[in-house]
Amino acid sequence: MYIKCWGSRGSVPVSGSDHIKYGGDTTCLEIRSNQDDLIIVDAGTGIRRLGLDLIARKRYSFDMLFTHAHWDHLMGFPFFAPIYNENFEISMKGCPFAKKFIETMLGRVMSPPNFPIEYTDLKASFEYLPDCPFSFQIGSITVTPIPISHPNRGSGYKFTENGKSFVFLTDNELTHQHRGGLSFDDYVEFCTGADLLMHDAEYTPEEYPAVKQWGHSSYTDALDLAKKARVKRFGLFHLNQGRVDSAVDKIVEDCRNIVSKNGARPECFAVGMDMTFEV
Repeated sequence: MYIKCWGSRGSVPVSGSDHIKYGGDTTCLEIRSNQDDLIIVDAGTGIRRLGLDLIARKRYSFDMLFTHAHWDHLMGFPFFAPIYNENFEISMKGCPFAKKFIETMLGRVMSPPNFPIEYTDLKASFEYLPDCPFSFQIGSITVTPIPISHPNRGSGYKFTENGKSFVFLTDNELTHQHRGGLSFDDYVEFCTGADLLMHDAEYTPEEYPAVKQWGHSSYTDALDLAKKARVKRFGLFHLNQGRVDSAVDKIVEDCRNIVSKNGARPECFAVGMDMTFEV
C-alpha cells in the first residue's frame, strides 16, 4: 500500500516561509493498493494539486472517502479539476454520510452566491455507496470505518492489505467523548498493531485546556494512544495553522524523547505535504 499526503494542515490553509517543510494545504490523502486501486480521503485544499496530477497521469477512475463535513476537509473540492472532466468516473463512498447527504454537503460548498458553478453542473460521472457498512472492499484494500469523537460526527478509517494496516484518525478528540464518538480504549483497540497511524495532534498539552471539546487532541494524548496500541509508526496530523515548521520540529523531538524513555516504538514524525509512505 502506497500513501501520499497532499495536505495535513488543520482548520485553514496557510502559506509563507515558515510553512515550507510541512506545507500549508488542508487534509487530503492519496492511497494506492498493490493492485493500483486509487482512494482519495478528504477534499481539503491539497486536492487541487492532486487533481492536476491525476490528469497528468490519466487516472480517470478512483474512489473517494470523507472523514467529516467541516470546511477544511471540503474546501478544495470546487478546485478539483477532474470533476469538470467527462472522462472521470468517481465512486463516492457513503462513510460517514449517505448518498443524499454527500450531494447536499458538496452542493452546499458550491452553491450560489459562494461559487459560480453548481454541483449539478459537474461533468464527471459519479456513483455512490449509499451507506457505511462495518467494512467494505476497494479493490484489494479492506476499509473499516470507525466513528470519530468530533463535533458533528464523522469517521476514521483502517485500510488493510496483505496483512498490513494503515489507520487514519484526524479530527479525533481522545479525552472528550463527543456525541457519537467512542472511548480512548475503543481507539486503542482499533489501532492495535497498526503498521502506520496518522492521528490528530493539533495542540500542545499547555494549549489543550483552553480548547477542550473543540474536537482535537494534544500530541501527548495521541502519542499515548500510539504507544498503548503498539503501532509501528506514528504520524502527527492536522497540524495547527499557527504552528511554524520549527515549532512542529520541537513537538516531534519531544515525542521522540518520550518514546526513548519508554522503549523503541513507535517511530514518531509529523506528516507533511508531499510525504509518501509504504505499508
